[in-house]
Amino acid sequence: MADADANSLDQTVLVRDAALLKDAVLDAGALAQSMFRTELKKWTKGASSPVSEADIAVNDLLEARLRGVTPDYGWLSEESADDSTRLSRRLTWVVDPIDGTRNYLGGHDEWCVSVALVENASPLLGAVFAPTSGEFFFAARGQGTMLNDRPVRAASGSALDFARIAGPKPLVERLNVSGGDIKLHPRIGSLALRLCRVAHGGLDAAFAGGSSHDWDLAAADLIVQEADGRMSDLSGEPILYNRREITHGVLVAAGRDRHASIVAHFRNRPLP
Repeated sequence: MADADANSLDQTVLVRDAALLKDAVLDAGALAQSMFRTELKKWTKGASSPVSEADIAVNDLLEARLRGVTPDYGWLSEESADDSTRLSRRLTWVVDPIDGTRNYLGGHDEWCVSVALVENASPLLGAVFAPTSGEFFFAARGQGTMLNDRPVRAASGSALDFARIAGPKPLVERLNVSGGDIKLHPRIGSLALRLCRVAHGGLDAAFAGGSSHDWDLAAADLIVQEADGRMSDLSGEPILYNRREITHGVLVAAGRDRHASIVAHFRNRPLP
């Protein structure tokens, strides 16, 4: 990167990185799609997290493409060993090669490739591509959000239509102050895709349960914010990325007014 210590980033570099990100994520999605519903080697990492040779192949493609051009940027990926040198880098790629791996391995459509470029603790660029539905979300800080090259915005207003709010059932139900029966939105197995659908008004709001990670969130966060939405923890505090601790608690994304209403609700009725 040209002059990494400058107060503002070189616009030529930003334009280059935006084009690089778009092309890499589209190609990564095409690779994942070519391996979708085929016989794959798969295994479990940690306690219960599934991974397959497709996750690794997509990760390798993204790392080669992105780091090949930006070798001085940090790297944080779900499918790479964590390198603590990222903590000292101004710019870091934050990558989920296949978000929604369980869906992917089960042959279900709702999965995506999610990549952000984080500057210090805040997303600067974000791209989320869901090949099976053809949804390609892209955002650059201060430049709005695009879905398939068309500008989009989060749904306005503060009313709560529970059929248009996605996330863990107990969280959504805590918004129901009337206590009556409510119709819930079907589960969306890809967290990044769930959050991004707030950005174009497909959902009014979306929750992330506890234990999400930087790679699940960073690109979607910027995509929601640049669509005139907000994404935060339940106290309204923004999410910080590329820190030593990359796991996050309960989060909510919604259009600006609805987000404020939901945060106020949980301030008055905090989780146990």
